[in-house]
Amino acid sequence: MRTAVTARGLTKRYGDVQAVGGIDLDIHVGEVFAILGPNGAGKSTTVEIMEGYRTRDAGEVSVLGADPGRPTREWRSRIGVVLQTSNDVAEVTVRETVRHFAGYYPNPKDPDEVIELVGLSDKAGKRIRQLSGGQRRRVDVALGVIGGPELLFLDEPTTGFDPEARRQFWDLIQGLAQQGTTIVLTTHYLDEAEALADRVAVVAGGLIVAEGEPKTLGGRATAKARVSWSDEGERRTLETDTPTRTVLELTHRFDGEVPELTVTRPSLEDVYLKLIEPPA
Repeated sequence: MRTAVTARGLTKRYGDVQAVGGIDLDIHVGEVFAILGPNGAGKSTTVEIMEGYRTRDAGEVSVLGADPGRPTREWRSRIGVVLQTSNDVAEVTVRETVRHFAGYYPNPKDPDEVIELVGLSDKAGKRIRQLSGGQRRRVDVALGVIGGPELLFLDEPTTGFDPEARRQFWDLIQGLAQQGTTIVLTTHYLDEAEALADRVAVVAGGLIVAEGEPKTLGGRATAKARVSWSDEGERRTLETDTPTRTVLELTHRFDGEVPELTVTRPSLEDVYLKLIEPPA
């Protein structure tokens, strides 16, 4: 597979604090790649280096075939960045804002098509201050994609969204991915990473401690299943490698219907929390 981002031995220090301690990373063209980690883990610094907004101390980084430490105007026109917070101009309309930003790029998309893409056609004439938080976030994405980026960075894109707005935003991101845009996503929402990402990397202590598909991360797919049921008013739980056999045995034992039966494997959150645990 072609890579959009490659990092080898990426390192960054702030005084005596090592924020990034030697990260190796490959992000493939056309995939949604999520970077997870607690506050202070080094994920934001890593992404800022990829974006060309922060210098590295050591290591090699290639983003769309160029070193982001020496950004050119042409290279910047190929990436889009949606920050966690933005300072918009409240009295300007959605259409005016998107058209203005289109002027910064050599080959921008049609502003009206981008406004439609992010689901704001009926709000195009509204001033930014008249929009809800979720609608303003859609404006941020419109500004991130107006230049037709090959690579889009999304930093905590749905913070503060209600559940309906988050689902709508996920649909938007999935649509961009289906059009071939490579997306790098940082998020604290594990369900968001599971819904959107092809692969995830967990960063802790300035290092990648696990990487893979959400369904297999940290051995999740092969972890023991937890079978739980009710027995004479008491909750019983058994961890097993053979949940089907266990359920069959319980079915015979209870003559068909097992009271309050549940079968679960570790969630992405379970695996994530275990991965970021500090060493004992």
